[in-house]
Amino acid sequence: MSQPSPQPPQQPQDPGQNPYAQQPQPPQPYGQPGGFPPPPPAAGLRGNAGLAIAAAVVAMLVSAAIYGLILKEAEVQIGYLAVGIGALIGLALGKLGGSNPVLPFIGAVLGLLGVYLGQVFGIAMVFTDLPGAPGFFEVLTQHFGDINEGLKSELEVVDYLFYALGGVAGFSITKKFAD
Repeated sequence: MSQPSPQPPQQPQDPGQNPYAQQPQPPQPYGQPGGFPPPPPAAGLRGNAGLAIAAAVVAMLVSAAIYGLILKEAEVQIGYLAVGIGALIGLALGKLGGSNPVLPFIGAVLGLLGVYLGQVFGIAMVFTDLPGAPGFFEVLTQHFGDINEGLKSELEVVDYLFYALGGVAGFSITKKFAD
């Protein structure tokens, strides 16, 4: 005689339910059916080169004006200020422009130009303090050639160093803060 084989354990069924219906399942992770993680958020704007360049030009003009004011008051050049000009320009370009490969080179050019304009603004501010001198904007517009000639004739090695610091800071900070 053969012995009957044991029946597999079955879940208790409520009377009146379909025995073939889907059985209750434990909750899935992340609270979604299927247990997949939520999709990543949509990527925002990756960088706007035009906005970054405009912001960098504004940062260059503002920092050059501050540099010129400090040059006028201190009557000496301070290397950290040249680095600061380049850093502000690079920060604006890197944060707003994203990973555009052209922006570091624009940062270097704007850093050089910012240090130059800071020196021009400083000399123009010194001239406006002289008795009987015209106003600041008149000195800048009508005597710009004289200021430029004065800068060229008094150019020293340390001036080249400050230009290099501004350009290198503009380049490197832009690369560092790019996405």
